[in-house]
Amino acid sequence: MSKPFTVTIENGIAELILNAPPVNAFDSAGWFAIADEINALGENNAVRAIIVAAEGKGFCAGVDIKELAADSSAILKVNRGNYDTFQAIHLNPKPVIVGLHSFVLGGGIGISGAADIIVASDCTRFGVPEIDRGAMGGGAHLQRMFPVQKVRYMYFTGAFIDAAEAYRLGAIERVVPRDEVLANCREIAATIATKSPAMVRLAKEALTGIEDGNLEDKYRLEQGFTYEAYTMGDSQEARDAFVGKRDAKFEDK
Repeated sequence: MSKPFTVTIENGIAELILNAPPVNAFDSAGWFAIADEINALGENNAVRAIIVAAEGKGFCAGVDIKELAADSSAILKVNRGNYDTFQAIHLNPKPVIVGLHSFVLGGGIGISGAADIIVASDCTRFGVPEIDRGAMGGGAHLQRMFPVQKVRYMYFTGAFIDAAEAYRLGAIERVVPRDEVLANCREIAATIATKSPAMVRLAKEALTGIEDGNLEDKYRLEQGFTYEAYTMGDSQEARDAFVGKRDAKFEDK
């Protein structure tokens, strides 16, 4: 089975390019493969910085909802694959820079929120439509980028915010045209690659250590609520409606 990404390493910079047409939505196997590759790059002495970017219509649409619509028990594998991927980025000994374009949803939020530095195209939009897909999760990583009330607004309404607003809120380092995203990521990575690898490793460990709370524990708590959501009829109806491209019909509670 082919992997849903390509990897190159040059001049100390590793580039992992997501490539799963049409929208970079990954099944559980895809998420595990991404996690394994990012962990391996972190332990590769030839790598001093890691870039995660994407081909296609958007950066990442999250999980492949069709896998979950066909078998709701697959949520356990999907949850684990997401957790492993986000942890591989957040706790990676090497700085991770993400280059975003167009839509950043679900698991794409997790990747972005776990990263060290974000570069985004001016067409980038962030969203957490989980409430309309019968799931939870992503709030911990979203809250690493945006203030609490903004996160709750996005979560409860399913509303998107654009790159300009994300930049205003301090989540994004640079907003650039779509065709300049990767070049800007490479410029930042090249600067990092000139620094002492030992000092960079210590700096990342120190900065992660002084963060408010434990990101992995927070996300694990959220995943418990996702599992609970999947035991409810409304959750299955939300997934069926999404796959069937129709409006969901929820029970009155």
